[in-house]
Amino acid sequence: MGDILLDHVSFTYKNGYEAVSDVSLSVRQGERVAILGQNGAGKTTTVRMMNNMRRPTKGTVMVGGKNTKDYTTAQISREVGYVFQNPDDQLFHATVREEVEFGPKTALKLPPDEVENRCGRALELAGLTEMKDENPFSLPLSIRKFVAIAAVIASDPDVYIFDEPTAGQDRMGLISLDKIIRSLQGLGKTVITITHDIEFAINTFDRIVVMAKKKIIREGTPEEIFHDEAVLKKAMLKTPYAVRFAKELSLGEEITTNEQLIEALARRESGYER
Repeated sequence: MGDILLDHVSFTYKNGYEAVSDVSLSVRQGERVAILGQNGAGKTTTVRMMNNMRRPTKGTVMVGGKNTKDYTTAQISREVGYVFQNPDDQLFHATVREEVEFGPKTALKLPPDEVENRCGRALELAGLTEMKDENPFSLPLSIRKFVAIAAVIASDPDVYIFDEPTAGQDRMGLISLDKIIRSLQGLGKTVITITHDIEFAINTFDRIVVMAKKKIIREGTPEEIFHDEAVLKKAMLKTPYAVRFAKELSLGEEITTNEQLIEALARRESGYER
């Protein structure tokens, strides 16, 4: 089960620095959730507690009904796959194929036919089939990110955590990421993403969680979050272009996406013509 529950969790480093303070969050299986906030807001530490890379100093983290304190990081990582912001932190094989096969072959010890099937599906979804024999470190950073994603997909966890996947991506990369995330949700997977890309968050995710000063200050739909000027100001997040433009033009609608803005402008233009 891909449910995640953080119950009043805090994390303090040994030097006394508190990175996360009294955070509670529930993510249901199959949700797409984006976590937004400035550097230092506590986003990365929060999600790393979800796969046991960080153990809370206070509170409880539940993954699929399991209390993470009762399991090793390796055990939880089989259920919660993590894609690092920098793919070079997790890539270490000589070919893309070997990288993607590692999880099901070595960690999960699956039979060869299942390893091949999983690897093939992951490579196809990530758009890497034609690059399977390439050395990952010969590929651009933007493509190496997809290699890391494919490697996690091949292990087939219930929950996926993507840390800043859009950094360094062009438009085609963003389209590919959107496709991957929606495909995973279609398989019943939970996808949680840290991102600074507001447009990506609006267009790809069902729910937005905003963090500031080590706490969650609000969560809701993209429409609810990006029309809350007080929350955006507190988290130092920019108001989306479509929202700003719609207000300046007094369109009188809760517009959040560029597509909604274009539709509203077309309706206004049609009204003027009549």
